[in-house]
Amino acid sequence: MRILWVKPGGLWPLNTGGRLRSFHTLAELSRRHRVVLLTTHGADDDPRELAARLPDCERVASFPHRAPKRSSLGLAAALAGSWLSDLPVDLWKWRVPRLRAESLRLMDGGQADVCVADFLTAVPNVRLGGKVPVVLFEHNVEHVIWTRLAAVEPRPWRRWVLRREARKMRRFEARACAQASLTVAVSEPDRELLAAEARGARVRAVPTGVDTSYFVPNGQPDAPSLVFTGSMDWYPNEDAIVHFAKHVLPRIRQDVPAATLTVVGRKPTARLRAATEGEPVDVTGGVEDIRPYVSRAAVYVVPLRVGGGTRLKICEALAMGKAVVSTTVGAEGLPLVPGEHFIRADDPADFARAVVALLRDPQRRRALGAAGRRLMEERHSWPQVAREFEERCEEVAQCQ
Repeated sequence: MRILWVKPGGLWPLNTGGRLRSFHTLAELSRRHRVVLLTTHGADDDPRELAARLPDCERVASFPHRAPKRSSLGLAAALAGSWLSDLPVDLWKWRVPRLRAESLRLMDGGQADVCVADFLTAVPNVRLGGKVPVVLFEHNVEHVIWTRLAAVEPRPWRRWVLRREARKMRRFEARACAQASLTVAVSEPDRELLAAEARGARVRAVPTGVDTSYFVPNGQPDAPSLVFTGSMDWYPNEDAIVHFAKHVLPRIRQDVPAATLTVVGRKPTARLRAATEGEPVDVTGGVEDIRPYVSRAAVYVVPLRVGGGTRLKICEALAMGKAVVSTTVGAEGLPLVPGEHFIRADDPADFARAVVALLRDPQRRRALGAAGRRLMEERHSWPQVAREFEERCEEVAQCQ
């Protein structure tokens, strides 16, 4: 197949779950098909290294684009610009004229058998309903994230704005799924929700993958150490750690005074650093390799209250044989059995009790980690996942 893959927001370095999922799927597909990748890059991205890392792609083209960040004047301008548009602000700011022009040139010129719109942010940059079928790759159910953001926002004015954006996102997302030739969700719960929102849409689920040869078990430490990994400029991660440091970690330390937390991930915000200052929390910032930090931890924690899709961080932790304690939101979308592959806890007191119990029970930690590792090996290697995605692309290409 000739596959046109459109992904605003860059792909290298691999420092977010979405980038990891897209990159590994692309790498597998490009070994068997003619793949053209159109993407964007900001100041922290490396488009040359991306092209070098995808040598089997027929072409990798990246266009400069810097989307405004939260609390910036640029975001305020984007919000004002999108106010009377049907585009939510989070999609308005990812309109990239050069990217759209090139994608339309290739689609209209008959140079693609199928187009993959990677994330909902790609939709304003492609043509739905044209002669080239479009597979919409939904890493998250986007409107759910906005709804959850509104639910945990304490400021009334900001909560009102978030609710309004959530409604716009819900309408746009449903319309995009209905107009796409096929929508690929990353979990069965996401598939069911998108299918219910967009009646008549074709929605299939493809699981999340993990590199089981890179993330491998590496010891079971005795120290009462906890770890969390993720992009710390992503609000759901920031909110999780701020909440954990304030409401969960102190409860853990009442029973295990030596307990510590290591937070590993790029661009920790000033809010997060302020919330963890003076606490037994090590905020590392970005690192080249998260594996040593995960290896040294006794328990991997996922205290997310906001989010969507599936968490690659859990797959990586399980592949390394780690005992995981997660909220329902943190583990949603993954085929994990509570009590067998991880411990589920939502209330701060319950979460703390679960962590304390594992810190005191090395045998239980080993059993959970071993079960998680087996599951990742059997069902979630990248070649398996990419093959399922490939079948979905073939499905729509053959229908044309």
